[in-house]
Amino acid sequence: MPRDPLIGLVGKPSAGKSSTLNSLTDASSKVGNFPFTTIDPQRAIGYLQIDCACARYQVSERCKPNYGSCVNGKRSVPIELLDVAGLVPGAHEGKGLGNKFLDDLRHADALIHVVDASGTTDAEGKVTRGYDPSVDIAWLRSEIVAWIKGNLWQKWGSIRRRHIAVKATAVETLQGQFSGYGSTSAVVARTLDKLGLKEPLEEWSEETVDRVVNAFTDEKFPTVIALNKIDHPDADKNIAKIAKMQDPNSIVLCSAISEIFLRKMAKQGYVKYTEGSEFVDTREDLIADGDPDGGGLKELDEKNKNRIENLKDMVLYRFGSTGVNQVLTKAAEVLGLVPVFPVRNTTTFTSSANESANKAVFRDCVLVKKNSTVADVARKIMGDAPIAYVEGAGGIRVAEDQIVTVGKNDILSFRVGRA
Repeated sequence: MPRDPLIGLVGKPSAGKSSTLNSLTDASSKVGNFPFTTIDPQRAIGYLQIDCACARYQVSERCKPNYGSCVNGKRSVPIELLDVAGLVPGAHEGKGLGNKFLDDLRHADALIHVVDASGTTDAEGKVTRGYDPSVDIAWLRSEIVAWIKGNLWQKWGSIRRRHIAVKATAVETLQGQFSGYGSTSAVVARTLDKLGLKEPLEEWSEETVDRVVNAFTDEKFPTVIALNKIDHPDADKNIAKIAKMQDPNSIVLCSAISEIFLRKMAKQGYVKYTEGSEFVDTREDLIADGDPDGGGLKELDEKNKNRIENLKDMVLYRFGSTGVNQVLTKAAEVLGLVPVFPVRNTTTFTSSANESANKAVFRDCVLVKKNSTVADVARKIMGDAPIAYVEGAGGIRVAEDQIVTVGKNDILSFRVGRA
């Protein structure tokens, strides 16, 4: 069965990775309202915000997810995260927790690299001033490439001889070496297609192997760069530099500590705040807007009042949000994840055998990778159960080889039995 997508969070000490992941784990008390909830010290469940199918069919008032939440057609869908610890220079040589870091990393389908955009921590996470965070971005990638290249090149002679002896294809030989990184033959094939190499594998030079490893790294570990601590005065010049060096579509600006603070104040009843929003309202704000009770919010002390005003100016109004939710959204984009809604009845969108007792719609949602077929979704949800036929929205039968995309073949009902 296809496994659920797994997103790894990486970052040097003090970059804010723990703030982004561990400090937002109180979602367990109110599932769906926070982006991260802890499973164990390394695994967590994040909540990816998507547009739910309930809005498409104007049934949002009856949308009651089994997991996560849905408010006015905006749904929070669980997605598994991995805290990849131990990133230090020389990780591929086993320094620090290097071996564990790389062993954990191989399980991830995509990476979120949390980078200290303020430049106030050096390569090892020690306090400094004026450090260039663009170095960290290049450094993470170089560690991964050196790790894969080192493992491959040290036995290249043997690999080459076996490749010739068994008359294997380049995909077959490389998949035999890359499977330990969680690769598939499809990933290897896409890597080679993008390179368009003319020479056969047995004639590859070390330079060609370098190109293959670099291309494979890009294909297997697509990376979102989360530039954290954007509220620091030194961040602007570093952000501008990084934006010129990296694909802008891979960058998200964020302030994890600001998000943590706002959620804490909202939970304690001092402010009105919706995660991912550019707005936060205090009691005074709501009174000024005509609500004499101030929304029932508590009065802020002077210190927190000033902090919230500064946060509005430095983060929310300037960047549009704290960026934390957008980090997960961007990671889902680079993976091309498609939400699919399995239902029992493709006309009413319910999942209960007793519709009169339970009229809730779109109870479940699963995330599948781009280019997944209806058959792939069936295996993910139904396992090895025999499928007689599959219905889409409106009771229309859907062929198993059709691709699922947002708005097409993304509402499915699987009828068990022999065709």
